[in-house]
Amino acid sequence: MLSRRFQRLKFILTNLMHERSNYHSADYLIITAVFAIIILGLIMLSSASSAISYARFQTSYFYFNHQLFGLALGLVLFFFLSRFDYHQYKKMALGLLIFSLFLLLIVFVPTLKAGWGHARSWIEIFDFSLQPSEIVKLTFLLYLAAWIEKRGKELIDLHHGTMPLVVLLGIISLLMLLQPDTGTLFIMLLISLAVYLVGGGNLKHIAVIGFAGAIILFILIKTAPYQMDRFRCFFDPSYSPEDVCYQVDQSLIAIGSGGFWGKGFGNSRQKFSYLPEAQGDAIFPIIAEETGFVFSVTLVLLYVFLFYRGWLISQRAPDMYGRLIAIGIVTWFSAQAFINISGMINLIPMTGVPLLFISYGGSAMMAALAAAGILVNVSKQTR
Repeated sequence: MLSRRFQRLKFILTNLMHERSNYHSADYLIITAVFAIIILGLIMLSSASSAISYARFQTSYFYFNHQLFGLALGLVLFFFLSRFDYHQYKKMALGLLIFSLFLLLIVFVPTLKAGWGHARSWIEIFDFSLQPSEIVKLTFLLYLAAWIEKRGKELIDLHHGTMPLVVLLGIISLLMLLQPDTGTLFIMLLISLAVYLVGGGNLKHIAVIGFAGAIILFILIKTAPYQMDRFRCFFDPSYSPEDVCYQVDQSLIAIGSGGFWGKGFGNSRQKFSYLPEAQGDAIFPIIAEETGFVFSVTLVLLYVFLFYRGWLISQRAPDMYGRLIAIGIVTWFSAQAFINISGMINLIPMTGVPLLFISYGGSAMMAALAAAGILVNVSKQTR
């Protein structure tokens, strides 16, 4: 009986992963860009995390070794999903939505929730931590793309297109604000906006939603002291250099001291407990300090190239669903990289989002590689 069920499961998986006659070679340029960023990220993580890793765990490679574990799981997802026909996600759309909401709810279970700083965005099971919001970015995108494609021309209608989307986003936004995880929420809203716009959404409705969102954001900032402090630090980094603006100031010191060519690999001073979260969200200043302006700009250009290739894939996708998935993924990748780097150089208020494919975090790495795998699958079916 078990043998028969195993054979049936094997048959189903083989059919799902079978590369059809319309498949062609994947976009190897986007694969190269992704893995170039990952390799460079691993090298820099080994340096940026060494001091804090030794101080906490008496070994310089604790964070690096854990990142390798997350990377290994991410590579499995990347390989599988790059061969898994993306059209199959349409059948799973409702299940993916329910799964997304479930993930956002379990962070409030007292025995499972875990947090860092102001956020309670993680769950912990048997010493294994997971950030559900990272997974939700992908599962919700797959559902949203299927929903928008199904709506078709009805998407421009207020009652049948825009309002249901606003209600759904409102529910997810509320769950994420309660954690709170405003950085990830902002990325999800940008993804949703991009997919809605490409899917044929009404521009007037977008303008109204954007205006309403700005008002809500302003109210939230005013009612959350630590969020208001971030805006004050953005306008004046000297506002509280020893307290709320400490990370911004230390980040700018690291970037400025790197100069044109950097201090050299491993020679950062700020990673020695001066810059908080040097292994995580604040890894870019350490990269700039050790490798300088030239390498930092090269890294930014890799992200730009990643967006460009992803945009081309979206334009050449064989159907609207593939186009929406591709534009959603590249919006995610480029927005997350832009928000992280811009926050570290004080172009925008600092938010707690990791630098894509580089910052320490297994959940973020696995989700990003899973999304990259889906993008590669779309690239195999482009016109």
